[in-house]
Amino acid sequence: MTELAQNELPRTPGEHHHDHRDVTGGWLRPAVFGVMDGLVSNTALIAGVAGGGVATHTVVLTGLAGLAAGAFSMATGEYVSVASQSELTQAEIDIEKAEIARVPEAEEAELAAIFHGRGVDLATSREVARQLSADPEQAWRVHAREELGVDPDDLPSPWTASGSSFAAFSVGALVPVLPYLLGATSLLLTVLLAGLALFVAGAAVSRFTSRSAVYSGLRQLLLGAAAAGATFVVGSAVGTGV
Repeated sequence: MTELAQNELPRTPGEHHHDHRDVTGGWLRPAVFGVMDGLVSNTALIAGVAGGGVATHTVVLTGLAGLAAGAFSMATGEYVSVASQSELTQAEIDIEKAEIARVPEAEEAELAAIFHGRGVDLATSREVARQLSADPEQAWRVHAREELGVDPDDLPSPWTASGSSFAAFSVGALVPVLPYLLGATSLLLTVLLAGLALFVAGAAVSRFTSRSAVYSGLRQLLLGAAAAGATFVVGSAVGTGV
């Protein structure tokens, strides 16, 4: 028997193997949220300012300022949020490590009870817990997964979340101001381009969910249109008198 064969588990006939997408890396949520937030917030901001009847260069300045301010705000917020969550998780893991060192028998019994509560018979639960608890480095990792519901070896990176959020927001926020940068003088092209981008972004999200592309795209388009429309009404009502 070869070394490879010795290290492999036997496969049963008809066994099916498949890959899963990365759902714990910490990049998808801030990236999706960043694009959507950039699109919606800057489109609404530009619509509100344009509705107030200001000059074109003021609209452009407002859009670029909204892009920069929003991107840095999103990046900062994501970094602090993810870093704080990771620090909290690490603190709980440290508590678990201390408890394993202080009362290993009690922690082993707790692990066995978890397995038993999930349908494993009591004898097997105790044996599995005993074997896993034999190595303290393995033990605290198992406790973290089973008790805290986290993978200590795959915690989300605050830098990844922050960078994804910054880049995504910038891309989204650039779309509504782009027509003005290219010489447009009315809100119409911004509305059309932003509407198309909202639909495409919403449809793209459906690749990661069970929703259809049309449903996701229309949902995002309608929500973004409502936000921009409401802001335009406010801008028009207030005008340049403030």
